[in-house]
Amino acid sequence: MSVYNIIFSPTGGTKKAADLFVNSFCPESICIDLCSQSTDFSLFSFHAEDICIVSVPSYGGRVPAAAIERLHKMRGNKAAAILIVVYGNRAYEDTFAELQDTLTDAGFSCTAGVAAIAEHSIMRQFAAGRPDDEDAKELAGFAEAIRSKIESGAAATQLKLPGNRPYKEYGGVPLKPQAGKSCRQCGLCAKECPVGAIPADNPSGTDIKKCISCMRCIAICPHQARTVSKALLAASSMKLKKACSGYKKNEIFI
Repeated sequence: MSVYNIIFSPTGGTKKAADLFVNSFCPESICIDLCSQSTDFSLFSFHAEDICIVSVPSYGGRVPAAAIERLHKMRGNKAAAILIVVYGNRAYEDTFAELQDTLTDAGFSCTAGVAAIAEHSIMRQFAAGRPDDEDAKELAGFAEAIRSKIESGAAATQLKLPGNRPYKEYGGVPLKPQAGKSCRQCGLCAKECPVGAIPADNPSGTDIKKCISCMRCIAICPHQARTVSKALLAASSMKLKKACSGYKKNEIFI
């Protein structure tokens, strides 16, 4: 049996929350980075005794399309899947439903789910500092409960997760990072963009049709040369202030 940590985390927030769970569940796991453009995900074929912990952020209540595309290429072969959905204190809406359907179609056996809070990847004031120490304790407790379920043999029961079908429409986010005058064209952002939205021969550019507003380029730029429109960011923050305010709890589904 092997435990796999399969994760789509452009800015690290999803990874931070997922790692708190994964390290408690099994300190020795094999990481598969769904953000990688160069990986051939069709080469991944699992065994029925394997456990795959699949972690994704919620983008507007949906799974990022790039993650869906890459998960579809894998062969689950009835391996147990633990679904972790991470969101920035607004709502995850149909993310679980879409992720469960995707993994089931790929041949995984969906066993349990966890909804975890992390600092918003665009508007950092929402859920700032999370996951925190209390979240870490709670996620460790979730890991123990799910491990006990799997070890007891109850994992074969039908898992019910929240979400609607058909899924809500997702039109994307208007905030598209652009490079400023301080860009030195080092090419790191082009290399690390999950969807190839930054041309390798022109790292200061952005293909706004490909860009999924994941903000990875902003997070990794060593010169802080990439930003989004301050006016659009302020407007978006005001729009989401009510929905993202308050304290939302982590949840477990078993």
